Amino acid sequence: MPVQRLGGEVVELAVQDQGQGDPVLLLHGFPDTSRLWRHQVAALTAAGFRTIAPDLRGRGASERPEAVEAYAAPLLTADVVAVLDALEVERADVVGHDFGALIGWRLAEHHPDRVRRLVAMSVGHPGAAGKRTIEDRERAWYQLLFQFRGVAEELLQRDAWSLFRAWLREDGDVDDYVADLSRPGALTAGLNWYRANLAPELELRSPPPAAPARIDVPVLGLWSDRDHYLGEARMLASEQVCHAGWRYERIDGASHWMQLDQPQRINQLLLDFLA
Repeated sequence: MPVQRLGGEVVELAVQDQGQGDPVLLLHGFPDTSRLWRHQVAALTAAGFRTIAPDLRGRGASERPEAVEAYAAPLLTADVVAVLDALEVERADVVGHDFGALIGWRLAEHHPDRVRRLVAMSVGHPGAAGKRTIEDRERAWYQLLFQFRGVAEELLQRDAWSLFRAWLREDGDVDDYVADLSRPGALTAGLNWYRANLAPELELRSPPPAAPARIDVPVLGLWSDRDHYLGEARMLASEQVCHAGWRYERIDGASHWMQLDQPQRINQLLLDFLA
């Protein structure tokens, strides 16, 4: 799907569009693609929803721009708005995981007229908990590694992707990730998400706002207790910015990829909330 935005930029995105009924937009993170949502797509379409699951720019079958700055969060968010425009969807329920949750929060903040409800999985509101703690930074050690262009790519791939596999702890769709990221340019495009949005110098350029923005759509927050990358505190703190309703569910016994580890529970939570 060609996505045209202001300034004439065109980015080709692969989008799965299935079912009929109220639309649900499903946004993945790294190193995933739209395939992450296969269990949820099946359950939601069977329940009468329309599911829209793009491969976000740089991932899967979507186009991979070369410039690091092409992966900044405002552009990723604009891509998603353009997908809704192209499909003539005025408002959608939004379900985001990992980086997809960050985009979901941005959609709810900057485009609340396009969001009916938001489900944020793993990632709480980025401004709700204030400054990053030492625990946050320890969990996010890999984000610093990913800043080293060329070095990170080589380290992650060497010895049959041993560091990459160790980082994932064999959770998620590891073999699929390796196959997808082995394509020319794919790993660099994925790491550029981190380089464009989580580079250390960005903390110096962009001091946190005095108060986090309001979220004026109902929100369901989901966090799993075997998440090695993101803590629970930031998700819990999100309640303070959610002014149209907040619900939190802790998923015990699941890794960061809770929708793969416990699909039946996640599906039921989604169906209950989105209904």
